[in-house]
Amino acid sequence: MLARVRSGALMGIDAVVVECEVDMALGLPYFNVVGLPEGAARESKVRVVSALKNTGFDLPQKRITVNLAPADLRKEGAAFELPIALGVLAAARLMEEEPLGLYLFGGELSLDGSIKPIKGVLPLAVAARNGGFRGVMVPAANAAEAALVEGLQVLPVAHLREAVGHLTGSAPLTPLMRETRPGASPRKATADMADVRGQPELKLALELAAAGGHNVLMAGPPGSGKTMLARRLPGILPEMTFNEALEVTKVYSIQGLLGDEQALMRERPFRAPHHTLSDAGLVGGGPAARPGELSLAHHGVLFLDELPEFRKNVLEVLRQPLEEGAIHLARASQHITYPCRVMLVAAMNPCPCGYFNVPGRTCTCAEHRVFDYHARVSGPLLDRIDITVQTRPVEYHQLAAKTQELPSQYYRQRVEAARERQRARFQDAPDVHCNAQMPSHLLRRYCVMSPRAEQMLELAVRHHGLSARAHDRILKLALTRADLEGHGRIEDVDMQLAVDCRMLDRRGWLHANTQGATDASRPSSPAWRNAPDGKS
Repeated sequence: MLARVRSGALMGIDAVVVECEVDMALGLPYFNVVGLPEGAARESKVRVVSALKNTGFDLPQKRITVNLAPADLRKEGAAFELPIALGVLAAARLMEEEPLGLYLFGGELSLDGSIKPIKGVLPLAVAARNGGFRGVMVPAANAAEAALVEGLQVLPVAHLREAVGHLTGSAPLTPLMRETRPGASPRKATADMADVRGQPELKLALELAAAGGHNVLMAGPPGSGKTMLARRLPGILPEMTFNEALEVTKVYSIQGLLGDEQALMRERPFRAPHHTLSDAGLVGGGPAARPGELSLAHHGVLFLDELPEFRKNVLEVLRQPLEEGAIHLARASQHITYPCRVMLVAAMNPCPCGYFNVPGRTCTCAEHRVFDYHARVSGPLLDRIDITVQTRPVEYHQLAAKTQELPSQYYRQRVEAARERQRARFQDAPDVHCNAQMPSHLLRRYCVMSPRAEQMLELAVRHHGLSARAHDRILKLALTRADLEGHGRIEDVDMQLAVDCRMLDRRGWLHANTQGATDASRPSSPAWRNAPDGKS
């Protein structure tokens, strides 16, 4: 007797429908699973047999063969155990096969027949909807996650007996359905910008980055607030749209990182990996080709503290993903793509000891060590960073001031207003969410400059030998500044700020004296001088 049950195998952040064919034939009792099962999938036969016996089902002494098709796709994890068990029962004529064709099934079995949660339920539910199935039968612990897919019947099961009872009609389950999209939830209490004293230029730089989704490099001595402000950046970013939240939830679902009570990722991710991270840990890979920190920061912030301490090969693999917003992993039998639309925020010291050209402090590094330290960050990677800001030590009068710093809510309101202008601008380009993601053909259409702003850009490109990529990124940054201030076009003050953000590079630190370094840390643009707190 042959029975067929459908399940799903993960391929990137999507699921591919897998047909579990179960054949029961005469012969010596034997249970075999074929179709490229790996790891836990190979061990499924042991748990399936024990779960069926402990649930009270008496299997005939026959040869059982399970084929997971397509055979050339690797099947990993224990999610196939529930469909295999149901297929065995149908093949043994202990239940009808017809109801099995209405759903996709997924679940891990305990030896007593209870069903444990699995990874990747959200992609499985999406595959069921796209494949025209009525719904999915998944572990009860994963049911809320599957219910994010609208118009899909979700059957939550906690035990194998419940699954059989529903499919035989003896004990129908109550479907869990969510017909409306979940609304925005209140923001969690996070660290506030008002906690950081001083550094108005750095705060405005992060506001500009948040408004347009731009990459940022903060460079300065230890204790100047780089890490504190980076960790407060998610608090000024706008809420994710439902589609963005769904994409992020998919990534966290296949990694099993969703909390017990968390069905949808509502907060933008903030990932801050240690500098000992490998290249596979950053972009993804390994035997199972799982997503890395870049994909886990999708639609959020990837913070790389102590940037030059990361291995050079790790930093170099950032270049293509930052441009494309996706990571392509090639394996012998499959090609997998993971999304990684991230804001890269990096921080670094001016030298190994941290005090090169810092007023009032003595640098203990030899000159060649300073050069070697900066050489760890390549020019092509720096070319992909839109905003470079040098920080200064916070002075005592700033720490002791009784005045209240501007809260995150102030910056968030300005950022949301700028993002709203960008949503209206890119309403016909669904893949573009902010200025930093704007392709070249849209750049020429929307970046309208005043004559003086255009002259400033031409002068900067000619005088500093900027690349075509730097030219485009300056235009995008200037447009973001115009969005923040509500300009209809890019004015000279917007262009001056955007150019200043490209000019603060490592060469400026190496050739400046102490006084020059202090002056260089304060850009000349009026936009920087007119900080909201009036202290700059």
